[in-house]
Amino acid sequence: MKKNKKAKRAAVFGIMIALAFTLSYLESLLPLNIGVPGVKLGLANLVVVVALYKLKPGEAFAIAIIRILLAGLTFGNTYSLIYSLCGGILSFAVMALVKNTRLSVIGVSIIGGTMHNIGQISAAAVLMGTNKIIYYLPVLLIAGLLTGFLTGLLSKTIIERIKVTDE
Repeated sequence: MKKNKKAKRAAVFGIMIALAFTLSYLESLLPLNIGVPGVKLGLANLVVVVALYKLKPGEAFAIAIIRILLAGLTFGNTYSLIYSLCGGILSFAVMALVKNTRLSVIGVSIIGGTMHNIGQISAAAVLMGTNKIIYYLPVLLIAGLLTGFLTGLLSKTIIERIKVTDE
């Protein structure tokens, strides 16, 4: 019986990575053109938020990192990979910290969206050797708030409706 449980968890893990990677690919095909460079919907983060609530924290973190690496190596370049890793790690860390507070899934996702942008801007400031890029942060924080809200809303609906392995 224990082997069966491990096999189910491995299958769920693989499906979630595949889904996150597929959503990253779809997002690369449908760029969000709102006149603000670098703003994305963050569709793949939907999988990360669901995983944070439905899987062990380490599994959810692995899904986030593997998805970023796969998408960065497939659709991006060295800089986009570095920005995504910095944003993704900070976002996940803060979401994991606040997940068990009184915040709703939507609140956690909003924090994740804004932290992702803070991580990316921080990485850009270091790589570019200037802090002047910080002036772009308010625009990205608004975008992170909006996309985090949408991701959180969808995540909340999914979390309420799906069962993962032996919950």
